[in-house]
Amino acid sequence: MYKKILAGLGGAIALNILHETIRKNFSNVPHINEVGEEALLKITDNTPINITGENNLYAATLVGDVISNGIYYATTATKNDLTSGLLAGVGAIALPKKLGLNDEPVAENTQKKLMTVGYYIFGALVTKFIYDRIK
Repeated sequence: MYKKILAGLGGAIALNILHETIRKNFSNVPHINEVGEEALLKITDNTPINITGENNLYAATLVGDVISNGIYYATTATKNDLTSGLLAGVGAIALPKKLGLNDEPVAENTQKKLMTVGYYIFGALVTKFIYDRIK
C-alpha cells in the first residue's frame, strides 16, 4: 500500500508543478488554486480555524490539494490511470458550481476546461508510471 501512496503523491506533486508553471507563465489558463482557496475558506468559515494572509491560504490549499489528490490517485490511478484522471478532471470543472463555488477559474471557456482535464490526466499518468516502476 505504501508504494501506491508514494506513487499517488508523486502524481499529485507533478499535477501541481504543471499547473503552477503554466498558471504563472501564461494567460487564459486554469487557476485551480483559486477554486481550492475558495473551498478552504468556505469549509473553515464557521470554525475556529482562521487562515489569514494570501500566502498562508495558498500554502494551506496547496498542502490539502497534494494530500487529497495523492490519496485519490493512490486508490484509483495505480489501476486505471486514464479513467482516473479523466474523472478527476471532469469533477474539477463540474463540481465547483454545484458546491456553491465560482467555477470560472477552471470552466470559464473550453480551453480552461480541456486544460483542467488534461492536468488531472497528466497527474494520473505520472502516478501510474511511478507505481509501475516501484511495485
